[in-house]
Amino acid sequence: MTENILMVSADRAVVAGEKGPFFYMLESFARHWERVDVIGMRPARTVSAQPFANVHLHHPATGKLAQAGFIARTGRRLCAERRYAVLTSHDYNPFYNGLGAWRIARATGTPWVSELHHVPGHPLAAGLRERIDRRATRCWARWATTRVAGFRVVNASELPALLTGWGVPREKVHVLPSLYLDLDTFVPGGPAEGRTDLLMVGRLVPSKGVAQVIEAVARLQRRGLRCTLRLIGRGPERARLEALAARLCVRESLTFTDWLPDAAALAAAYRGARALVVASTSEGGPRVAAEAMACGTPVVGTRVGILPDLLQDGRNGVLYDGTTGELTLRLQRLLTDARQAAALRAALPGDLSAYGREAVIARLAEGLKRLGAEAASRAP
Repeated sequence: MTENILMVSADRAVVAGEKGPFFYMLESFARHWERVDVIGMRPARTVSAQPFANVHLHHPATGKLAQAGFIARTGRRLCAERRYAVLTSHDYNPFYNGLGAWRIARATGTPWVSELHHVPGHPLAAGLRERIDRRATRCWARWATTRVAGFRVVNASELPALLTGWGVPREKVHVLPSLYLDLDTFVPGGPAEGRTDLLMVGRLVPSKGVAQVIEAVARLQRRGLRCTLRLIGRGPERARLEALAARLCVRESLTFTDWLPDAAALAAAYRGARALVVASTSEGGPRVAAEAMACGTPVVGTRVGILPDLLQDGRNGVLYDGTTGELTLRLQRLLTDARQAAALRAALPGDLSAYGREAVIARLAEGLKRLGAEAASRAP
């Protein structure tokens, strides 16, 4: 069996030398394939196009308008050099990754799997853009259904029901989670850094609900409870969020951190927080909730992605209804009720063995190999 994989990804961090989740995923993934080729997006800089011995990164010098063409040309060239067991594309509106991958699959016969990590606007849209993205994803799923070997999704609760409701046959929806934890790094009791009351980790985009958390911090301050909020992540909302915090007179309570160098630094940030807040309106994971729990840090979150599976409200975390009022009340209790805070911490980290990095990545690799082999056996 061919043991090569071709991946079309939105990533541009690994080639720039940044060690985030995709870097560590590739580190483990490389042990399950003879060769891994990743076609990514134009990076801000190039540090290494070969982060591991059998992992090769291919990035364009052009922008998004030329991305689908670059993917198709690069993929066809790579497929002419070697065979791939499977081709995957991380797909989202405007679907240039998937369109490029489709052109590769059509030209070479390589089995193609479309990966939908989450659907923007589901279960709740944060604005007009997410409503448009949700409709575009529905159109994409219907168009791609007859062209892909299958759709890979990362949680079993939300996305299979959504896709089948859109008309995708159930046998074409494959749950292959990629949410893993480095259980040697994300542990309680290690070094703590950046002491803060509340922590958020993720891109600064509307769907992450950062504005709502800033509003909750302002409400707490008006009630006489001053708390600090640290935001780790970059994104287009930075200026708007800073302006909002200044208008609400809580700018001095916020700390912005663009990036942390590695998983150890992120683990230290979790341990330095009294609670991690996940205010997202839609998610595939989120990974950060599991990481924080592994470090012994309670999570306050909405009922999206895997959070209803991870959190038992009031026992090992806090689930809220997505409104600013409910979030404010839950945070106020957590920050003022020492008994509740102690009880939540005592229940953590719990049994997270199912999220061990090597086990999760091994299951993902085997699942993709199986999908590729099944598609190849059906091909004329």
